[in-house]
Amino acid sequence: MSNKMTLSVTIITKNEEDRIRCCLESVKALADEIIVLDSGSTDRTLEIVAEYTDHIYSTNWPGFGVQKQRALEKASCDWVLAIDADEALDEDMQQWLKTFLITEQSKVTAVKMPWGVMAYGKRLDYGRSARAPLRMARREGAEFTSAEVHEELIPAVGTTVIAKGRLLHYSNRDYGHALQKNIDYAWLGSQKYFRQGKRCNSLTLATLRSLWTFVHIYIFRGGILDGPVGYLVAINYAQNNFNKYAGLWTLTRAEKKFLIRRSDI
Repeated sequence: MSNKMTLSVTIITKNEEDRIRCCLESVKALADEIIVLDSGSTDRTLEIVAEYTDHIYSTNWPGFGVQKQRALEKASCDWVLAIDADEALDEDMQQWLKTFLITEQSKVTAVKMPWGVMAYGKRLDYGRSARAPLRMARREGAEFTSAEVHEELIPAVGTTVIAKGRLLHYSNRDYGHALQKNIDYAWLGSQKYFRQGKRCNSLTLATLRSLWTFVHIYIFRGGILDGPVGYLVAINYAQNNFNKYAGLWTLTRAEKKFLIRRSDI
């Protein structure tokens, strides 16, 4: 098919031997090239990746945004799919993308992909799954923000479409892994907000942010329909948001004390 648009798939990795094969299997039939940037895996991740691609690069770890931008800059195809190592395209989305790449898309520059969060043996169809992150864009003009966490793919000006099917997200290996990620992401978020000039002067704000997160995910996004797992996930995200703003409160408090000492000198 001479009019087929080409697709680069980019993945960043570190110690993903238990999840990377599922990700690669879901994209191998669609990708014209698969680019993997690894930041120090000590397990079998790179051995598994080598079965699917020769485009493997070892780098330091500068944060999610910068690392994904590095991978994007190595891509050479018409379109780039930036998929995480703990994600996989379901069969419906694979078929949708296959059709998309052979269809004229002159005005389309970005594709959002409905999430299907996989947690504790269940696919969540509401709550945190009730969103469609932007994961694919025309290579020309696309770039990632430089955020250490919760980075965004910014496409060139044009139309954004929503794919059919699900981008399956195997976020947590177990509950302990979920707790550790909450800790890491919350503190990174605290530092990110502080550098952006945001401040938190009261733990009441942290509490209210946490409550709003729970209500938003569990009620407004329908997490209640995902049963007990939906409730647990909503609680975890609420806890994460509390920790993020509590961390910001500690940074704000430390800054104030520093400024007071400095003014006394």
